[in-house]
Amino acid sequence: MFNFILPLTAVLIWSANVIVNKLAVGHIFPAEIAFLRWFAAWLMLTPFALPALWRERRAFLPHLPQYATLGVLGMAIYQGLAYSAAHYTSATNMGIILALLPLATLTLAVIVLGDALTAGALAGGLLSIGGVLLVVGHGSLLHLADHGIGIGDAMMFAAMLAYAIYCVLLRKWQLPLAPLPSLYAQILFAVVVLLPFYLFSQKAGVSMDNLPQLAFATLLVSIAAPFIWMIGVARIGPRRATVVINLVPIFSALIAAFGLGEHLAGYHLVGGALILAGVALGEHWHLPIRKAREPMPALSDELGSVR
Repeated sequence: MFNFILPLTAVLIWSANVIVNKLAVGHIFPAEIAFLRWFAAWLMLTPFALPALWRERRAFLPHLPQYATLGVLGMAIYQGLAYSAAHYTSATNMGIILALLPLATLTLAVIVLGDALTAGALAGGLLSIGGVLLVVGHGSLLHLADHGIGIGDAMMFAAMLAYAIYCVLLRKWQLPLAPLPSLYAQILFAVVVLLPFYLFSQKAGVSMDNLPQLAFATLLVSIAAPFIWMIGVARIGPRRATVVINLVPIFSALIAAFGLGEHLAGYHLVGGALILAGVALGEHWHLPIRKAREPMPALSDELGSVR
Protein backbone atom coordinates (compact mmCIF):
# COMPACT_ATOMS: atom_id res chain seq x y z
CA MET A 1 0.00 0.00 0.00
CA PHE A 2 2.87 2.39 0.81
CA ASN A 3 4.14 2.16 -2.78
CA PHE A 4 0.85 3.64 -4.02
CA ILE A 5 1.34 6.81 -1.98
CA LEU A 6 3.80 8.36 -4.48
CA PRO A 7 1.73 7.95 -7.68
CA LEU A 8 -1.40 8.85 -5.73
CA THR A 9 0.30 12.07 -4.57
CA ALA A 10 1.18 12.96 -8.17
CA VAL A 11 -2.41 12.32 -9.27
CA LEU A 12 -3.72 14.53 -6.44
CA ILE A 13 -1.40 17.33 -7.59
CA TRP A 14 -2.60 17.03 -11.20
CA SER A 15 -6.23 16.90 -10.08
CA ALA A 16 -5.74 20.03 -7.97
CA ASN A 17 -4.04 21.73 -10.92
CA VAL A 18 -7.34 21.68 -12.83
CA ILE A 19 -8.80 23.67 -9.94
CA VAL A 20 -5.80 26.02 -9.81
CA ASN A 21 -6.30 26.70 -13.54
CA LYS A 22 -9.81 27.85 -12.69
CA LEU A 23 -8.66 29.93 -9.71
CA ALA A 24 -6.14 31.72 -11.95
CA VAL A 25 -8.96 33.14 -14.10
CA GLY A 26 -9.17 36.90 -13.54
CA HIS A 27 -5.83 37.06 -11.73
CA ILE A 28 -3.37 36.20 -14.49
CA PHE A 29 -3.72 35.76 -18.25
CA PRO A 30 -3.39 32.29 -19.86
CA ALA A 31 -0.29 33.08 -21.98
CA GLU A 32 1.28 34.76 -18.97
CA ILE A 33 0.94 31.88 -16.51
CA ALA A 34 1.81 29.28 -19.17
CA PHE A 35 5.11 31.03 -19.91
CA LEU A 36 6.05 32.09 -16.37
CA ARG A 37 5.35 28.62 -15.01
CA TRP A 38 7.76 26.89 -17.38
CA PHE A 39 10.31 29.71 -17.32
CA ALA A 40 10.51 29.52 -13.52
CA ALA A 41 10.78 25.72 -13.68
CA TRP A 42 13.56 26.04 -16.27
CA LEU A 43 15.49 28.44 -14.05
CA MET A 44 15.18 26.19 -11.00
CA LEU A 45 16.20 23.04 -12.88
CA THR A 46 19.14 24.65 -14.71
CA PRO A 47 21.84 24.08 -12.00
CA PHE A 48 20.93 20.39 -11.83
CA ALA A 49 19.86 19.52 -15.36
CA LEU A 50 22.05 21.66 -17.62
CA PRO A 51 25.32 19.87 -16.66
CA ALA A 52 23.63 16.52 -17.32
CA LEU A 53 22.31 17.74 -20.69
CA TRP A 54 25.76 19.05 -21.61
CA ARG A 55 27.33 15.69 -20.79
CA GLU A 56 24.79 13.97 -23.02
CA ARG A 57 24.92 16.56 -25.81
CA ARG A 58 26.12 14.07 -28.42
CA ALA A 59 23.08 11.91 -27.75
CA PHE A 60 20.79 14.95 -27.54
CA LEU A 61 21.68 16.95 -30.68
CA PRO A 62 20.62 14.32 -33.29
CA HIS A 63 17.20 14.18 -31.59
CA LEU A 64 16.75 17.92 -31.10
CA PRO A 65 13.65 18.14 -33.41
CA GLN A 66 11.95 15.35 -31.46
CA TYR A 67 12.57 17.02 -28.11
CA ALA A 68 11.31 20.31 -29.55
CA THR A 69 8.12 18.62 -30.77
CA LEU A 70 7.53 17.03 -27.37
CA GLY A 71 8.06 20.32 -25.56
CA VAL A 72 5.61 22.11 -27.84
CA LEU A 73 2.93 19.41 -27.55
CA GLY A 74 3.22 18.39 -23.91
CA MET A 75 3.91 21.76 -22.34
CA ALA A 76 3.19 24.72 -24.63
CA ILE A 77 0.02 23.52 -26.40
CA TYR A 78 -1.40 21.31 -23.66
CA GLN A 79 -0.98 23.82 -20.84
CA GLY A 80 -1.75 26.89 -22.93
CA LEU A 81 -5.08 25.42 -24.04
CA ALA A 82 -5.90 24.17 -20.54
CA TYR A 83 -5.38 27.64 -19.03
CA SER A 84 -7.50 29.17 -21.79
CA ALA A 85 -10.24 26.54 -21.37
CA ALA A 86 -10.59 27.48 -17.69
CA HIS A 87 -12.06 30.83 -18.79
CA TYR A 88 -14.99 29.14 -20.53
CA THR A 89 -15.82 25.86 -18.78
CA SER A 90 -15.98 24.38 -15.30
CA ALA A 91 -13.14 22.64 -13.51
CA THR A 92 -15.41 19.59 -13.25
CA ASN A 93 -15.82 19.42 -17.03
CA MET A 94 -12.08 19.88 -17.52
CA GLY A 95 -11.27 16.97 -15.22
CA ILE A 96 -13.82 14.67 -16.85
CA ILE A 97 -12.61 15.46 -20.38
CA LEU A 98 -9.03 14.84 -19.22
CA ALA A 99 -10.16 11.34 -18.20
CA LEU A 100 -10.20 10.48 -21.91
CA LEU A 101 -6.39 10.66 -22.02
CA PRO A 102 -5.59 6.94 -21.50
CA LEU A 103 -8.15 5.86 -24.09
CA ALA A 104 -7.08 8.52 -26.59
CA THR A 105 -3.49 7.36 -26.16
CA LEU A 106 -4.45 3.74 -26.76
CA THR A 107 -6.41 4.73 -29.88
CA LEU A 108 -3.52 6.75 -31.30
CA ALA A 109 -1.16 3.85 -30.55
CA VAL A 110 -3.31 1.63 -32.78
CA ILE A 111 -3.17 4.21 -35.60
CA VAL A 112 0.42 5.46 -35.28
CA LEU A 113 2.30 2.54 -33.76
CA GLY A 114 0.31 -0.34 -35.17
CA ASP A 115 -0.74 -1.70 -31.79
CA ALA A 116 -3.38 -4.41 -31.75
CA LEU A 117 -6.95 -3.16 -32.07
CA THR A 118 -8.90 -4.85 -29.30
CA ALA A 119 -12.59 -5.29 -28.61
CA GLY A 120 -12.07 -3.41 -25.35
CA ALA A 121 -10.54 -0.40 -27.10
CA LEU A 122 -13.41 -0.24 -29.60
CA ALA A 123 -16.22 -0.74 -27.07
CA GLY A 124 -14.51 1.46 -24.51
CA GLY A 125 -14.04 4.23 -27.06
CA LEU A 126 -17.73 4.27 -27.93
CA LEU A 127 -18.71 4.22 -24.26
CA SER A 128 -16.34 7.06 -23.37
CA ILE A 129 -17.47 9.19 -26.31
CA GLY A 130 -21.01 8.81 -25.05
CA GLY A 131 -19.88 9.93 -21.59
CA VAL A 132 -18.13 13.03 -22.95
CA LEU A 133 -21.13 13.98 -25.10
CA LEU A 134 -23.35 13.67 -22.04
CA VAL A 135 -21.11 15.99 -20.00
CA VAL A 136 -20.56 18.67 -22.67
CA GLY A 137 -24.28 18.50 -23.56
CA HIS A 138 -25.23 19.15 -19.91
CA GLY A 139 -27.01 15.84 -19.69
CA SER A 140 -29.00 16.19 -22.90
CA LEU A 141 -27.99 15.25 -26.43
CA LEU A 142 -30.77 17.58 -27.64
CA HIS A 143 -29.06 20.44 -25.82
CA LEU A 144 -25.80 19.46 -27.52
CA ALA A 145 -27.49 19.39 -30.94
CA ASP A 146 -29.03 22.84 -30.36
CA HIS A 147 -26.02 24.62 -28.83
CA GLY A 148 -22.99 22.58 -29.93
CA ILE A 149 -19.87 21.99 -27.85
CA GLY A 150 -18.78 24.98 -25.77
CA ILE A 151 -15.48 26.62 -26.65
CA GLY A 152 -13.98 25.76 -23.26
CA ASP A 153 -14.84 22.08 -23.58
CA ALA A 154 -13.46 22.06 -27.14
CA MET A 155 -10.22 23.67 -25.95
CA MET A 156 -9.85 21.10 -23.17
CA PHE A 157 -10.49 18.26 -25.61
CA ALA A 158 -7.81 19.68 -27.94
CA ALA A 159 -5.41 19.98 -24.97
CA MET A 160 -6.06 16.36 -24.00
CA LEU A 161 -5.50 15.24 -27.61
CA ALA A 162 -2.18 17.15 -27.80
CA TYR A 163 -1.01 15.38 -24.68
CA ALA A 164 -2.12 11.99 -26.01
CA ILE A 165 -0.03 12.63 -29.16
CA TYR A 166 2.86 13.58 -26.86
CA CYS A 167 2.59 10.24 -25.04
CA VAL A 168 2.52 8.22 -28.27
CA LEU A 169 5.49 10.07 -29.79
CA LEU A 170 7.47 9.67 -26.57
CA ARG A 171 7.01 5.92 -26.88
CA LYS A 172 7.56 5.80 -30.65
CA TRP A 173 10.86 7.68 -30.60
CA GLN A 174 12.43 5.96 -27.54
CA LEU A 175 14.74 8.94 -26.97
CA PRO A 176 18.13 8.44 -25.27
CA LEU A 177 18.26 11.06 -22.49
CA ALA A 178 17.67 10.27 -18.83
CA PRO A 179 14.47 11.71 -17.27
CA LEU A 180 15.97 14.92 -15.81
CA PRO A 181 17.83 16.21 -18.93
CA SER A 182 14.91 15.04 -21.09
CA LEU A 183 12.42 17.05 -19.04
CA TYR A 184 14.79 20.04 -19.02
CA ALA A 185 15.21 19.98 -22.81
CA GLN A 186 11.46 19.85 -23.35
CA ILE A 187 10.90 22.73 -20.93
CA LEU A 188 13.52 24.79 -22.78
CA PHE A 189 11.69 24.40 -26.10
CA ALA A 190 8.34 25.14 -24.45
CA VAL A 191 9.76 28.38 -23.03
CA VAL A 192 11.05 29.42 -26.47
CA VAL A 193 7.69 28.74 -28.14
CA LEU A 194 5.64 30.42 -25.39
CA LEU A 195 7.85 33.55 -25.22
CA PRO A 196 6.25 35.40 -28.21
CA PHE A 197 2.75 34.72 -26.85
CA TYR A 198 3.83 36.08 -23.48
CA LEU A 199 5.46 39.18 -24.96
CA PHE A 200 2.46 40.15 -27.09
CA SER A 201 -0.34 39.16 -24.68
CA GLN A 202 -1.99 41.12 -21.91
CA LYS A 203 -0.19 40.94 -18.58
CA ALA A 204 -1.46 41.16 -15.05
CA GLY A 205 2.03 40.94 -13.55
CA VAL A 206 3.05 38.73 -10.64
CA SER A 207 1.26 39.75 -7.45
CA MET A 208 -0.06 38.26 -4.23
CA ASP A 209 -3.32 37.59 -6.11
CA ASN A 210 -1.71 35.14 -8.51
CA LEU A 211 1.56 34.12 -6.83
CA PRO A 212 0.02 31.06 -5.09
CA GLN A 213 -1.33 29.69 -8.39
CA LEU A 214 1.96 30.37 -10.16
CA ALA A 215 3.99 28.77 -7.36
CA PHE A 216 1.76 25.69 -7.33
CA ALA A 217 2.00 25.30 -11.12
CA THR A 218 5.79 25.72 -11.03
CA LEU A 219 6.96 23.85 -7.97
CA LEU A 220 4.40 21.08 -7.62
CA VAL A 221 2.96 20.50 -11.10
CA SER A 222 6.00 21.22 -13.27
CA ILE A 223 8.79 19.83 -11.08
CA ALA A 224 7.62 17.70 -8.14
CA ALA A 225 4.76 15.71 -9.69
CA PRO A 226 6.66 14.34 -12.72
CA PHE A 227 9.49 12.99 -10.55
CA ILE A 228 7.12 11.62 -7.91
CA TRP A 229 5.20 9.92 -10.70
CA MET A 230 8.30 8.39 -12.30
CA ILE A 231 9.50 7.00 -8.96
CA GLY A 232 6.03 5.68 -8.20
CA VAL A 233 5.74 3.94 -11.59
CA ALA A 234 9.12 2.32 -11.03
CA ARG A 235 7.83 0.87 -7.76
CA ILE A 236 4.36 -0.36 -8.71
CA GLY A 237 4.67 -0.83 -12.49
CA PRO A 238 2.96 1.00 -15.35
CA ARG A 239 -0.21 -1.12 -15.44
CA ARG A 240 -1.16 -0.45 -11.82
CA ALA A 241 -0.09 3.18 -12.17
CA THR A 242 -2.66 3.63 -14.94
CA VAL A 243 -5.40 2.61 -12.53
CA VAL A 244 -4.26 5.42 -10.22
CA ILE A 245 -4.25 7.98 -13.05
CA ASN A 246 -7.90 7.17 -13.77
CA LEU A 247 -8.74 8.78 -10.42
CA VAL A 248 -7.99 12.28 -11.83
CA PRO A 249 -11.59 13.10 -12.89
CA ILE A 250 -12.99 11.84 -9.58
CA PHE A 251 -10.55 13.89 -7.51
CA SER A 252 -11.01 16.93 -9.78
CA ALA A 253 -14.79 16.82 -9.47
CA LEU A 254 -14.67 16.43 -5.69
CA ILE A 255 -12.11 19.23 -5.23
CA ALA A 256 -14.14 21.50 -7.54
CA ALA A 257 -17.34 20.75 -5.63
CA PHE A 258 -15.87 21.41 -2.18
CA GLY A 259 -13.17 23.96 -3.07
CA LEU A 260 -14.91 26.04 -5.73
CA GLY A 261 -18.53 25.33 -4.88
CA GLU A 262 -19.20 23.97 -8.37
CA HIS A 263 -22.47 22.10 -8.73
CA LEU A 264 -21.90 18.38 -9.23
CA ALA A 265 -24.84 17.40 -11.45
CA GLY A 266 -26.14 13.92 -12.15
CA TYR A 267 -24.85 14.06 -15.73
CA HIS A 268 -21.32 14.67 -14.40
CA LEU A 269 -21.54 11.47 -12.38
CA VAL A 270 -23.07 9.41 -15.20
CA GLY A 271 -20.75 10.83 -17.87
CA GLY A 272 -17.67 10.36 -15.69
CA ALA A 273 -18.71 6.78 -14.90
CA LEU A 274 -19.17 6.01 -18.60
CA ILE A 275 -15.71 7.40 -19.43
CA LEU A 276 -14.01 5.46 -16.64
CA ALA A 277 -15.88 2.30 -17.66
CA GLY A 278 -14.69 2.83 -21.23
CA VAL A 279 -11.11 3.30 -20.09
CA ALA A 280 -11.33 0.14 -17.99
CA LEU A 281 -12.66 -1.84 -20.98
CA GLY A 282 -9.85 -0.51 -23.17
CA GLU A 283 -7.18 -1.49 -20.66
CA HIS A 284 -8.47 -4.91 -19.61
CA TRP A 285 -10.47 -6.46 -22.49
CA HIS A 286 -7.70 -7.56 -24.86
CA LEU A 287 -9.63 -9.68 -27.37
CA PRO A 288 -7.83 -8.76 -30.63
CA ILE A 289 -9.76 -7.46 -33.63
CA ARG A 290 -6.56 -6.63 -35.53
CA LYS A 291 -3.11 -7.91 -34.62
CA ALA A 292 -0.26 -5.57 -33.78
CA ARG A 293 2.42 -4.86 -36.38
CA GLU A 294 5.21 -5.46 -33.87
CA PRO A 295 5.53 -5.55 -30.07
CA MET A 296 6.33 -2.25 -28.35
CA PRO A 297 6.72 -1.14 -24.72
CA ALA A 298 3.65 -0.17 -22.73
CA LEU A 299 2.31 3.37 -22.90
CA SER A 300 1.12 3.60 -19.32
CA ASP A 301 4.45 4.65 -17.82
CA GLU A 302 4.51 7.77 -20.00
CA LEU A 303 1.04 9.07 -19.10
CA GLY A 304 1.22 12.14 -16.94
CA SER A 305 4.97 12.63 -17.14
CA VAL A 306 4.90 16.42 -17.65
CA ARG A 307 1.42 17.54 -16.74
